[in-house]
Amino acid sequence: MRPMQLTIGSNITSKQNLSLQLKGQTVSFQDCDRPFFQSVTHLHADAEEFLCGSEFMGKYFTSVETFDYRSKLSAKRVDLTSINQLIHLRKLTLRQVDLLIQHSANIIFHNLTKLEDLELDNCRIYSLEGSLTKDLKSLKTLYLHIENIYNVFYSFTEPLSSLKLLTFDTLQMFCSCDNAWLITWAKGCRQVEVIMLGPYAKTGMYALEDLICLSDNGIDTPNFVKYTEANCTTEVGFVLFVATGLGVLFFMLLVLVHILAGPYLLPLYHITLGWLLEAMRSNTRGRYHYDAFVSYSGKDERWLGKDIVENITDSLYRSRHTLCLVSRHYLRSNWCSLEMKLATYRLQLEQRDILLLVFLEKIPPRRLSAHHRLARLLKTRTYLDWPQDPLQHQAFWDRLWAKLKPQTELEIRG
Repeated sequence: MRPMQLTIGSNITSKQNLSLQLKGQTVSFQDCDRPFFQSVTHLHADAEEFLCGSEFMGKYFTSVETFDYRSKLSAKRVDLTSINQLIHLRKLTLRQVDLLIQHSANIIFHNLTKLEDLELDNCRIYSLEGSLTKDLKSLKTLYLHIENIYNVFYSFTEPLSSLKLLTFDTLQMFCSCDNAWLITWAKGCRQVEVIMLGPYAKTGMYALEDLICLSDNGIDTPNFVKYTEANCTTEVGFVLFVATGLGVLFFMLLVLVHILAGPYLLPLYHITLGWLLEAMRSNTRGRYHYDAFVSYSGKDERWLGKDIVENITDSLYRSRHTLCLVSRHYLRSNWCSLEMKLATYRLQLEQRDILLLVFLEKIPPRRLSAHHRLARLLKTRTYLDWPQDPLQHQAFWDRLWAKLKPQTELEIRG
């Protein structure tokens, strides 16, 4: 075919919609910004190369609404991403265009929000996915005849909210669970009519159940529906069985933990939290909210008059001292035993005189010997006895206050 030279001399923009058909092995333009090109609304280009200099010529037809471009799969690579600048397109047809060699094939159709009809005829593409179709919200008709074997991902159809007709001509897919969704979607989507065309079908159309795929070995072509049933479908009964079994085991574990360690879990959690908070504090002065934390049995509340602690573990670590009110009730209480543990852990951690023991009543040594932690504390620490004689109460409070009162800066330095 001999080269043809076309001269366009007018700089006046036509008010009429122009149609332009071009055919040749190579169609190349100069002065591509002329108003003539901006007046073309219907463009048909049949050329292996369609250029303005070294760029794709299509982007200069800024008003085009219908664009039919036929190239050759063997053509040299020319960047086609400028198609996404043709924002007035309503129908786009690409024939024998190799999108595999495009560095940014996923953005070629971006910005085409008015596009209603898209045809990819005898083209090549790596896969069909949502990044291709993200702006095609007005697309109603889609025809796909892809030369190579590819994958169709679920995200491909998600942006196509206006799609009415989807035609696969000679669909060639890999045997992959990534494509398994297509069968269920094609059967269940009432909004979209899905048509399968094939060269070997008697009527030109074939059912989804007859679709084949290419296996990993590149040779076998099993039935795609049977492949997905064998490799991609998880039996509902099996899933329910596993979920039920795990649920029963988890429930049994919770019951067992509750029986064995129920009363201890929350205090142990706060013990750990207290250690962490204590380790993170760099300045030990001025951090206390209370002078003393009082550990006592609920049956001895008359001695205090009211319950002054709402959150035991939190209050203990916010207090300068821990005051344990020991009685027979105290020794029988699991909760008080945990409070004692918490206080001794803190005593070991801080290595300061923070634990005070007050005996509300006389307790025989044989009963104290059964409480090893308390017995060890009595060997190393002084303690106070609550006097039964009311005349001695004031002296008791004075001794207690002497131990609880905050140290002055002079005492701390000394």
